[in-house]
Amino acid sequence: MAEIEREAMEYDVVIVGAGPAGLSAAIRLKQLDADLNVVVLEKGSEVGAHILSGAVLDPVGLNKLMPDWKDKGAPLNVPVKEDNFYMLGEAGQLRIPNMLMPPLMNNHGNYIVSMGNVCRWMAEQAEEMGVEIFPGMACSEIVYGENGEVKGVVAGEFGKNPDGTPGPSYEPGMELHGKYVFLGEGVRGSLSKQVIAKYDLAAKSDVQKYGLGMKEIWEIDPEKHSEGTVTHTMGWPLEGNAGGGSFIYHLENNQVYVGFVVHLNYKNPHIFPYMEFQRFKHHPKVAELLKGGKRVAYGARAITEGGYQSMPQLEFPGGALLGCAAGMVNVPRIKGNHNAMLSGIEAAEVAVEAIKAGRSGDMLDGYDKAVRKGEIGQDLKKVRNVKPLWSKYGLLASLGIGGMDMWMNTFGIGFLGTLSHGKSDADATEEASKHKVIDYPKPDGTLSFDRLTNVSFSFTNHEESQPAHLHLTDPDVPVSVNLAKYAGPSARYCPAGVYEFVGEGAETKFQINFQNCVHCKTCDIKDPSQNITWTVPQGGDGPNYPNM
Repeated sequence: MAEIEREAMEYDVVIVGAGPAGLSAAIRLKQLDADLNVVVLEKGSEVGAHILSGAVLDPVGLNKLMPDWKDKGAPLNVPVKEDNFYMLGEAGQLRIPNMLMPPLMNNHGNYIVSMGNVCRWMAEQAEEMGVEIFPGMACSEIVYGENGEVKGVVAGEFGKNPDGTPGPSYEPGMELHGKYVFLGEGVRGSLSKQVIAKYDLAAKSDVQKYGLGMKEIWEIDPEKHSEGTVTHTMGWPLEGNAGGGSFIYHLENNQVYVGFVVHLNYKNPHIFPYMEFQRFKHHPKVAELLKGGKRVAYGARAITEGGYQSMPQLEFPGGALLGCAAGMVNVPRIKGNHNAMLSGIEAAEVAVEAIKAGRSGDMLDGYDKAVRKGEIGQDLKKVRNVKPLWSKYGLLASLGIGGMDMWMNTFGIGFLGTLSHGKSDADATEEASKHKVIDYPKPDGTLSFDRLTNVSFSFTNHEESQPAHLHLTDPDVPVSVNLAKYAGPSARYCPAGVYEFVGEGAETKFQINFQNCVHCKTCDIKDPSQNITWTVPQGGDGPNYPNM
């Protein structure tokens, strides 16, 4: 095929991803130099369409970025009024006293928000400052300069045939070049993954760890609604099978966010994270809350959980990794949005100084150090051992020893040092023969739902004539290896029913229903053979989350 010719546009800074990190960077760039040309490229159909988060927002990042955010109408309308922690058993629960929790776990001063709506509002602020924001523009390739630096990205390629060749309505997209390129794609971003590998940015960091977060929005009986209440649970139904837990956040308008997180380092390939979430809602405490209500939205997203020791080098020739593209989630607090915002601010400040000095395409020296030594590093360092303790020794060790370590780190005493995470989540998967099959109850259609019904509440859409954006390195591996040795875990770990095995015996085929994909990236992370690569579909495709 002849080399594709594309038009190019030149900018000072090109930002991939209109999440909290990318938008914070864009706003800070324009605050520091209103004459900079800044563009933000977003693969979702609109800003916020692909944003899924809990979310209880620590406003520290927003305070630093825009201290007058209240006057500007930021959608932070529900301050946290009550914090609850429970250990669940199958039929009951045990309240964990708040006084036992380290101060960093206190949600006083935080807000229950829709991060999708926060990002929509941030985009409005950025555009008023002159930032160009292009939604529906998936960034499919990195453009490299003569010296091997990141020079820009290819965005807006449309109209390929299923086999990848240009179709009759093919549009080649454009190259957007920048003096610096910021990658704020979120968890396991496809371009970030390439850049980390090309420049060996993870050479000195621990293995990255992940969780799968699933979330529903419910409208409940007003008599049961308690605006500003935050509840987290651990224990049942996962118990010893996997790490994880739930969140239930009461926001305005009698709505409740009901979410469930499963750590992806589970050993038993028979675990079905989506069904663990559905089973959780049948716990008496949760079922009573939701009784008489209705689910109005569903979505899922992977979460970076490696924390402090797993962050790769954040600078590369020509740009920087922002937020969850590098893994800045504080796992015990279940918060990463504040650190994403702070990282965008830090990257912008370093880039402005570089551009003022006449530089471009080089290393943004100082950004990595600013993150690790500043507020983000301090936030993550205090909790760095909770996840590895949980992974290696279980929930009780994580609560006891991890809690003590968090208390000690609060006072500047790190008695455990920094623990390692060990295996990747893919390598943690053991052969099916070592584990029992788990019998999950059938969804009842009232509290619990089958996957495809729920996916319809993510408002996901993909143009079916395009190539599948989920690539297999070896098309034989799913059946010959993953089904044979691991009982075909992709049929269960995907929260959207993308993967299935059809037929029997020698006629078994592996089917990819890419139209269902909610862009969670779990397959790219958990596949035991690391045979699946998630890439971007054409721009605008995927979920269309309303106010996740």
